[in-house]
Amino acid sequence: MVTTAGWFYLAGGTLLFFFWAYGIVSFARDLKNRFIPALLALRGQREESDADDQPAQHDDQRQQLY
Repeated sequence: MVTTAGWFYLAGGTLLFFFWAYGIVSFARDLKNRFIPALLALRGQREESDADDQPAQHDDQRQQLY
């Protein structure tokens, strides 16, 4: 038979497990909705800035000026 202390132990473990699982799910949702889109936007900006620095585009611009 489970004692009163045993019931408190089981209830406390269940409560702690609930908050542990909730924290993992919240972290996964934050990754999906915040961090991954921010990283993709940052990568897109870098690719655009790298594309602007290519020498072929500068040559085309020089030819258009003359």
